[in-house]
Amino acid sequence: MIELKNVSKTYQMGTEVVRALQDVSVKIEPGEFVAIMGPSGSGKSTMLHVLGFLDRPDSGAYLLNGHDISRLGDDQLAVLRNQTAGFVFQQFHLLPRISAVDNVALPLMYAGKQHLKDLALARIKDVGLSARAGHQPNELSGGERQRVAIARSLVNEPLIIFADEPTGNLDTKSEAEIMAILKKLNEQGKTIVMVTHEREVAEQAKRIISMRDGRIVSDTIKTVQRAPVALDRSSIDKAILRSEHDTGRADLADHLRQSVRAILSNRLRSFLSMLGILIGVAAVIAMLALGQGAKDSISKRLASMGSNLLMVRPGSSQMGGVSLGAGAVTRFTLDDAEAMAHLLEVKRTSATVSGRVQLVAADKNWSTQVQGTGVDYAEMRSAVPTVGRFFTQDELRMRQRVALVGVTVARQLFGEDDPVGRDIRINRVVFKVIGVLPEKGATGWHDDDDVVLVPVTTAMYRLLGKQYVDSIDVEVADPSLMQSAQDSLTALIIKRQRLEKDKEDSFQIRNMAEIQATLESTTQTMTLLLGSIAAISLLVGGIGIMNIMLVSVTERTREIGLRKAIGARKSDIITQFLIEAVLMTVVGGLIGIMLGVGVAAILSAVAGWATKVSLGAIVMATTFSVAVGIIFGLRPAIQAAELNPIEALRYE
Repeated sequence: MIELKNVSKTYQMGTEVVRALQDVSVKIEPGEFVAIMGPSGSGKSTMLHVLGFLDRPDSGAYLLNGHDISRLGDDQLAVLRNQTAGFVFQQFHLLPRISAVDNVALPLMYAGKQHLKDLALARIKDVGLSARAGHQPNELSGGERQRVAIARSLVNEPLIIFADEPTGNLDTKSEAEIMAILKKLNEQGKTIVMVTHEREVAEQAKRIISMRDGRIVSDTIKTVQRAPVALDRSSIDKAILRSEHDTGRADLADHLRQSVRAILSNRLRSFLSMLGILIGVAAVIAMLALGQGAKDSISKRLASMGSNLLMVRPGSSQMGGVSLGAGAVTRFTLDDAEAMAHLLEVKRTSATVSGRVQLVAADKNWSTQVQGTGVDYAEMRSAVPTVGRFFTQDELRMRQRVALVGVTVARQLFGEDDPVGRDIRINRVVFKVIGVLPEKGATGWHDDDDVVLVPVTTAMYRLLGKQYVDSIDVEVADPSLMQSAQDSLTALIIKRQRLEKDKEDSFQIRNMAEIQATLESTTQTMTLLLGSIAAISLLVGGIGIMNIMLVSVTERTREIGLRKAIGARKSDIITQFLIEAVLMTVVGGLIGIMLGVGVAAILSAVAGWATKVSLGAIVMATTFSVAVGIIFGLRPAIQAAELNPIEALRYE
């Protein structure tokens, strides 16, 4: 069944070379019960590890049913460990935070047989622990834990049982129980290879191999007749074939369950790992919400200015380097606005005057700004009233006392009542409210809804006593004509005002499209800056995940060794650790999203800042957190997968 041919194994321990096995040859037949004895350092454990596919010989051949397996890959050996051999360890090596039956079922997972959990219960019953199946290892005695380890070695119906000092840590009673189980298994046809340093334990085997200094010094077959065994050798061939084709993998659901258990078993460490991602995602959501809110607020304000607009305002002339003050030279009238409207590039114009006034309605009064405008102002500045109507050309010409109030003014003077049709006094002059302007919002100390609109003629001649307008809004017919329109306006103003060459700076033409583009660019830059700062938090959180996972690999070195010893492939170890990292980042990310949305709401409610949580920001933060989990979890996962099972099991 098993044959070692001239096998040697050497270890490098610092500067010293240890020859653990030296030219060892041995054959083991089906159904044998072999005890390997020898003092410490004799090579007996190394020989058992080579026989049990846990270690590779440096030279020589290992024949399993005639197949040389000494050159198989790590994953192929893992399949053989899982489906052909069962290992019983001296230190039990049970996972501490899962039940006895779950420990027994662990090899089933790596064989793709997790659904056959009844097999684990049956093996627990075989070793007499049915009543203790749901207990964790720390609730079991030493003998009970060793019986759980034996049940685990049997769950996949292996052909060979390898036992490393199975009674070394047990009292006399437990030792007798374990040996009775091993002998019973042998009588049932199992091949058993056991390492022990106790002569009385070895005497219960049917063959004793003694070793010293890495060599076999004696090989004694006792006179006790072995029980006849009908070994189906094809089962070994099938196991080797399975290893070559890499079949029988653990399901993703199994890895997920294992990962969740590992996370929950170390709640504080897992929470600290998630904390960095949580804060990073919350920061991304809140900062992007703040940036997007500011952007939308500015866009809304820009929309209220209208599109394709040029604003013509009086400038200030210079005399000897000293400004003469705004409008010192240029004065614009309603006739100027009318003349500008006849330019080819211009669609329409609206002259504007403004001033501070006192409003009175019944027993309420309010100080606000009044603006006199033209009839086209509503369309040009997105000021079409939500309730009521705008004033007409006839009302403008007749200087009618009609007014439209902003939302703030309506609220202050009329509360929740409809103001349309009501009378108000503007600087003691009675006006009729004919409409309510659309809400535009406030920025800082400036409230765009705290305003009253009246016909420009009424404002000039009945309210403010002005002969000249403060500015003229000019809407250009097409965005491509903006520069041409600006040039035509400049020429028209110079001509109408008869300005000399050195006085041509006495008026200003502001291109609102350029102002809009500048503000939008600034807002976009601010949003990117805030997002980048928050992304750095996510990056730091990812590094924290990697550090914690690296610590986890170190802490769980023995667990990793055990998993590999019972059949876990490299891909199984990588998958589990990667899932753990991704789970922590995803959970941290989801909590971070909720926290970020909450922070954005608080900023909006308490500080009055405009915020808007976008779906894109949530998707980006979630995607980024998953990517962080994969990227930063990959290195610890690979490091865990590369561990040698023997070295991992011996890790202190």
